[in-house]
Amino acid sequence: MLLCGKSLVNNFFKYKRKVFSNFIVTSRRCKGTTQQPKILFFGTDNFSLPSLKKLHLNNFDVSVVTSFKSPANCVRSYAEQQKLSLYRWPISEEQCAAYELGVVVSFGHLIPLHIINALSRGIINVHASLLPRWRGAAPIMYAIMQGDAKTGITIMKIAPHQFDIGPILAQREMPIRSDIYMPELHAALSQLGSELLVDTMNNLEDRLLNAYPQNDAVATYAPKITSQITEIRWSQQTSMELFARYRALYGFKNLTTSFLGKTVQLLELKPPVPADELRLPASTIQVPGSFYFHRLRKSLLIGCAQGTQLEVLQLRVEGKKPMSAHDFNNGFLKRAQTLQFTQNKQVIC
Repeated sequence: MLLCGKSLVNNFFKYKRKVFSNFIVTSRRCKGTTQQPKILFFGTDNFSLPSLKKLHLNNFDVSVVTSFKSPANCVRSYAEQQKLSLYRWPISEEQCAAYELGVVVSFGHLIPLHIINALSRGIINVHASLLPRWRGAAPIMYAIMQGDAKTGITIMKIAPHQFDIGPILAQREMPIRSDIYMPELHAALSQLGSELLVDTMNNLEDRLLNAYPQNDAVATYAPKITSQITEIRWSQQTSMELFARYRALYGFKNLTTSFLGKTVQLLELKPPVPADELRLPASTIQVPGSFYFHRLRKSLLIGCAQGTQLEVLQLRVEGKKPMSAHDFNNGFLKRAQTLQFTQNKQVIC
């Protein structure tokens, strides 16, 4: 009975050691499959910053790659303040060797193939549109400019040689209010992007496994904004179209036209209203580009396509300080022989 009892005790401890050993192996395996990758974050501006902060505050192991050209780089400032590892763009393959995954948010540089390949799990990108709609540098502006009812965030894998063409890991929509201005939508999307990024990182294996290709047949493009897109074509654009463009470019560029050979910037506009609300005199016939000072509304009404009027409160004539519509009326209209804005260059949009 004693031997039998001793054998039973020995068997119990053998069984216990085996169970414990299996538990350790299983735990290590689980840890290996759920361990978050070391991240190399590529970003430069205030759209990038919320995503960097979100990763850092959620305890992801993140280092930063950014441009050192601008002293006002908020991403660089945050990395320095938080003592994150910081690399100057461009970087080498050797510098990437310690990292597994790249995260790109509003970086502005095409990542070369050798850098993509240097990161064992590739690079993902946070893009401010519902791809494949609005591939390119200015998706937020084009979404407002074209009157889209919704936009959103896409997280995609970076593909070599071209921007915004890789497979999609995740998307999240956001409605576009008809009265929203670019800075507000920009800020809202930057926050949405940071939230979707962390959600994607927490489900990375599943998202990578279920990534799907973009439909190139329905792709639209949002190229970099140039001065050409600011110039008004009075006979081709309605007041609603111009006001949408004004909201899209707000805080970045001003709409422009020409008066007496000088460039005029339209600084402040009012939302378009129906013609009967303007109460124009019956004798006022507005051809595109012609304008009329409305004394009751203290605004400049400019004729646009389809018989619509653009209402301007503040403007700036080349070589002059900003002025109200009232001051423009007193300073220019009374001594001008023509009451019409013109375009002095061909516009390509």
